[in-house]
Amino acid sequence: MTANDWDVIVIGSGLGGLTAGAYLSALGQRTLVLEKHYLAGGNASVFRRLHKFEFDVGVHYLAECGPGAAIPRILGGLGLDERIEFLELDPEGFDTIVVPGATVKVPYGWENYRRNLVEAFPDDESALHRCLDILEAVIREGQAVRALENPNDFARVVEVAPTLVRWGMRPVTELFDHCELGARPRAVLLAQGPAYATPPSRTAVVLEAGFLDGYLKGAHYPRGGGQVIAANLVEALRATGGEIRLRTGVQKILVEDGAVTGVCLADGEVLRAPVVISNGDLKRTMLDLVGREHVSAATAERIGGYRMALPFFVVYLGLDIDLRERWPRTNYWLSESLDIEGIYQQTFSGEVPEKLLLLITAGSVKDPGTHTLAPVGCTALQAMTLVPPGHALWHVAEGPVAGERYHRNRDYRSLKDEFTERVVDAVSAVIPDLREHIVWKEASTPITHERYTSSTGGTSYGIELALDQLGPNRPGAKTEIDGLYLTGASTGTGHGISGVIKGGIATASTVAGRDLMAEVRSGTRFVDPARLPAHGPQWDPWEASRISD
Repeated sequence: MTANDWDVIVIGSGLGGLTAGAYLSALGQRTLVLEKHYLAGGNASVFRRLHKFEFDVGVHYLAECGPGAAIPRILGGLGLDERIEFLELDPEGFDTIVVPGATVKVPYGWENYRRNLVEAFPDDESALHRCLDILEAVIREGQAVRALENPNDFARVVEVAPTLVRWGMRPVTELFDHCELGARPRAVLLAQGPAYATPPSRTAVVLEAGFLDGYLKGAHYPRGGGQVIAANLVEALRATGGEIRLRTGVQKILVEDGAVTGVCLADGEVLRAPVVISNGDLKRTMLDLVGREHVSAATAERIGGYRMALPFFVVYLGLDIDLRERWPRTNYWLSESLDIEGIYQQTFSGEVPEKLLLLITAGSVKDPGTHTLAPVGCTALQAMTLVPPGHALWHVAEGPVAGERYHRNRDYRSLKDEFTERVVDAVSAVIPDLREHIVWKEASTPITHERYTSSTGGTSYGIELALDQLGPNRPGAKTEIDGLYLTGASTGTGHGISGVIKGGIATASTVAGRDLMAEVRSGTRFVDPARLPAHGPQWDPWEASRISD
């Protein structure tokens, strides 16, 4: 085997790719991760400004990170469970939802959430009970189905999960209509929707129930900021003999006689491997890197026909005040309208919505002890809102993946600046004196996101988690090309930090031909923590993620 020969090549260092790569390396596969950026982590990376503020690209808050939950178990299988600490957000209100005429805190536990909703909307008490009873039943019955000896026995599924069968794959809007839920409680229940970015009319009841259940069991943020997860996964990869190369783009996935043989890099270098895992954008992977000539017409049509999730416009603010004095460890979800569906439809039509639907969050509030996030007395704040996909809105022709340079495009910059101020105005509804405390301000658009991740439409979520794109209608890890596998936001486990980490171990399981998650649940450690490098007080996850082999 030469230096250019590998057992596994992973394209992209998002958390799905890093998780898959680290597990396969731990199983003895000679594994190489390729990343076009100068920093590992993909959507789970960070950036720094003024040598004082650190902003997360995609790690805002996490589900399934409590003791014994899926994410600590998966990390534990790589010897990382003691190296990554997850801090709890405020149990009394990890999310604060603000809609016209109402503010509701979302606490841990279904019963506590039910209580807060009924207190906020006493006229809708009966409707809320009907709605929450069904959502909880969907979760409870889903667990019962997973416990069946044969979950494919439909007669037994109907017996143990009648509510799930009746409601699980219907739009959440039908559930709200059935329960006769009023406009304000509807808006509150849907205001966190940008976490999955699917219009209510295409959001399955099972998706809404699963989202709520995951966070109502506990919401967390990694101590040290979002880069901590990627940095530790890189160290686990290297400790077992794997390598990562940064600033290394892939031009082509090489296929011969229906089987993958390796990759050709942007500089023309060829690397050989019988297994290639793409953690990149689904459409660019299959239609561009592989090429339509190597996939069936049906596959090309199906991949091309997937709807991508909406992308985000994000404003990053460095403030010279400490918001911990005003906020508990909470995120704010702010909707300027009760018509959440209308916001989505206007956005999908290509228009910037008149009313915004925002997530406002601050890493330095959730992790006040890490001063690389913000100095004492300051705050690193970000606000994100859904915007239309595509280049036309932003006055860009072909986009950065095609090589277009857009930074000096006056129309692009003008719209970006205009929308930045629009978002700052919206955030000022929650922080009235915001403008007088801004010491750093910048924004990212879907074009920015495309530049760094090559994502179709600039989305960070992959294909939309809609009714017609759930479950078996999503791509699996294995493709029709021998040796080519997928991981990341567009696969079955979906997007989000928890989703892609679970997807990473699922892809590694498919490649290895064994159920690694079951082994991890039984306590198997594939990496001895003693093999991992020591972390001293000066250890910096950002620097650890910049080291290229």
